[in-house]
Amino acid sequence: MEIDDDGRPEPPLVGDEVQTLLGFLDYQRATLEWKCRGLTDKQLRSTLPPTTMTLGGLLKHLARVEDNWFSEVVAEGEKTEPWVTMEWAAEWQNATADTGEELRQLWAERVDRSRSVVAAHLMAGEAALAATHPAWDGQGRPSLRWVLVHMIEEYARHNGHADLLRESIDGETGE
Repeated sequence: MEIDDDGRPEPPLVGDEVQTLLGFLDYQRATLEWKCRGLTDKQLRSTLPPTTMTLGGLLKHLARVEDNWFSEVVAEGEKTEPWVTMEWAAEWQNATADTGEELRQLWAERVDRSRSVVAAHLMAGEAALAATHPAWDGQGRPSLRWVLVHMIEEYARHNGHADLLRESIDGETGE
């Protein structure tokens, strides 16, 4: 695995479907980590008007999305704290009450948990990508493949937000 100048694992140029999907997801996750790296609590709370979005809010939101799709949908588990007692999307605003260390730790723990869920499912082989899981209160059954592609899309979209937020904080730019 090659690591780029910003510490991100490069997705494989040649790989099977699982390696490609996981390579791109890990690259997107590492991009978020890079955009939040080295910032103070105050900087993680900075907004770029007119939006109220913050990098801290992105970390907390993506921790929630990791839990939702991998721990709740793919693993078919129950909601865990802090999500059980938190309204949907409240993480965007209440992240300002958390320290940067707490936000980074929450996100990293949820990413690790998600990786474990995916690894456990993939022990059955590549056919696990097609296995479906109940979602949307039983209204749909996305496959693990769909969840992985959706998560790549989710991170890529929010990493665009992170680019703009980071540049407004300290001028740092990059892909």
